Amino acid sequence: MNKKKTSWLPKNFLFRLTFINIIIVASFIALSSWAIYNTACFLVESMGTMTGMNQAQFNKTLYYYLWIFSLLAIIIGSIAHFYLTKRLIHPLKRLIESTNSMKKGDYPEPIEVTTSDEIGQLTRNFNGLVHQLKKNHEQRQKLVLDLSHEVRTPLANLSGYLYALKNGVIEGDPALYESLYKESERLTKMITQLETLKEWDYISEQLFFKKENADLAKLLKETVSMFDWQLQDKNIPLEIDVECAELSVDREGILQVFRNLIDNAIRYYSGSGTIMIKGERLANDYYIGITGPSHPIPSDAGEKLFERFYRVDPSRSRGTGGSGLGLSITKEIIERHNGDIGWKEGKNKNTFWLTLPLEDA
Repeated sequence: MNKKKTSWLPKNFLFRLTFINIIIVASFIALSSWAIYNTACFLVESMGTMTGMNQAQFNKTLYYYLWIFSLLAIIIGSIAHFYLTKRLIHPLKRLIESTNSMKKGDYPEPIEVTTSDEIGQLTRNFNGLVHQLKKNHEQRQKLVLDLSHEVRTPLANLSGYLYALKNGVIEGDPALYESLYKESERLTKMITQLETLKEWDYISEQLFFKKENADLAKLLKETVSMFDWQLQDKNIPLEIDVECAELSVDREGILQVFRNLIDNAIRYYSGSGTIMIKGERLANDYYIGITGPSHPIPSDAGEKLFERFYRVDPSRSRGTGGSGLGLSITKEIIERHNGDIGWKEGKNKNTFWLTLPLEDA
């Protein structure tokens, strides 16, 4: 059976610290007073200028004043120590209140940092921790809501058709099976993209990530070659004009960026014309633009294009297998490379562009 330990010290940290300080200071003052008293009495007595009665009176007076000064020093020192320590540990009380608030599921407001000492550093770290936890919580909530919304429709389609097939309401044919396969394939692709997005969310919080020197022109040409069959099958012409530039990049991440943008240009190709891929050196950046004929994108959608699960035309995107995650992943990777990404509209065509700083060359 565990017994609760009792202590003669006060429970409150401030009072406990003050109490211990009083004992230590009082001990040193008492020791110093005793030493001063005995030293003074010895010196006066050794001079031989006082009678026995005067010596006794001197000793008594000195003893009396030393007691008074010692008690005043202890009281004033204790009051000053209590006041200064109270101000010093005030941020700790705020930290305790904020921690209790977090235990209840709330995210407190940042605590004001007034010092640069250890307590100030602790407060700044705590504020950063609360901010990160709040951000993670909001992202999880948004991700769950977005994911449930996106998964609900294909799952409902699959369940409805499978239930109808099971009960003989409809008969299966190659076209139906192909449609069901595409729905399941879209779900699989969405889960894969979510895993990629989670990985880059984690990388974006780190100070370093794996980089290596790579020629962007070569990476672009390698990526385009992966789409040769798809381009021939859909009879889509593509031209590539890129300058050589070797930069320090995350190779797999940049390849994924190129795959996402070229795949979008092919997926949403509409009308006639050539998909153009341009890569050139600018003053401080390397610019890459991928332009393809497609339906116009509304200007008010430009700010949302790179948001997770956003699609300009949900019904058309579902028909082409889009999940609304590709551009979001692309933006995460480019921003992690200290680059920029955007979109601009042309006549019956759209251009997605990105820049990477040449200082990483």
